[in-house]
Amino acid sequence: MIRTAHITKSYGDLQVLKGIDVTINPSEVVSIVGTSGAGKTTLLQIIGTLSRPDSGSVWINNTSVFDLSPRDLSVFRNRQIGFVFQFHHLLPEFTALENVCMPAFIAKTPHAQATKRAKELLCFLGLEHRMQHKPAALSGGEQQRIAVARALMNKPTVLLADEPSGNLDSANKQELHRLFFTLRDEMQQTIVIVTHDKDLATMSDRVLTMSDGTIR
Repeated sequence: MIRTAHITKSYGDLQVLKGIDVTINPSEVVSIVGTSGAGKTTLLQIIGTLSRPDSGSVWINNTSVFDLSPRDLSVFRNRQIGFVFQFHHLLPEFTALENVCMPAFIAKTPHAQATKRAKELLCFLGLEHRMQHKPAALSGGEQQRIAVARALMNKPTVLLADEPSGNLDSANKQELHRLFFTLRDEMQQTIVIVTHDKDLATMSDRVLTMSDGTIR
């Protein structure tokens, strides 16, 4: 599903990634762990096409993503990759339902089709009673589940999560962790997670440990 080959990345004189080779299989939950500054988020951003490597290649679902034109890469990212971050980045002026619909609207999906898909996702995540609430009226756990629904809106090939439970209390954290494995089991979702949470890493199908820009 995902393959990187010889990924390097530097910022000035600091080499953050030193030739990363990774393969991630379909319907696999993989956690990337390591100390701060090890290069975890940089690698995730490159896999997610938010940042370009200095050298090396990334394939997602048999597409060499950095060989795409900027426009085609933007379309690919919108349709094939879902993102969940530590902070929810929900638009405060829109309802939960409208926030979830945003990626579909960007993809020019018809309104009725997008709304139907968003409602199905919110029901699947147990948020059917919160669809018309704006983010300020929702708990942190609810906001993060809405962010997950938004990430799933366009049926992405891969879901990428960067410290997704880092801003949640223990109860909401456990609920979010269980959700990832429900998505794997019921939607066959491929998920890559950068995390400092040992419990989440232990639950994963595989753990990749980064140290000083390499995978041990």
